[in-house]
Amino acid sequence: MFLLSNTQMARISQFFPLAHGLVRADDRRVISGIIFVIRNGPKRRDVPMSYGPHKAIQNRFIRWSEMGVFGRIFVELAKGGGGTEETMIDATHLKAHRTAASLLKKGLFPSISDARKAA
Repeated sequence: MFLLSNTQMARISQFFPLAHGLVRADDRRVISGIIFVIRNGPKRRDVPMSYGPHKAIQNRFIRWSEMGVFGRIFVELAKGGGGTEETMIDATHLKAHRTAASLLKKGLFPSISDARKAA
């Protein structure tokens, strides 16, 4: 099980929103669960229970993403790094579905295609 250390939690906990009402699940476990999902790619419901309820991981990730919490954390963590002389380029690509090429022929992109619209 991967858990953030006390030092790591101290650096990012200042950006967590305050809890309102009910006591929320342990921040260390849930944030570690979010990192586990991002690193390993399983669906949130497949995350081990040691990280807490999968619904808490999903809800907190969505809610905090919309609030910009993770963006502020990344900016703060990036400040600590020095300058770099390397540039990394991501070569990720997505494979289009085999029917994606037919959309142009069917006229589903009228600003690009002069073809008749599909009936």
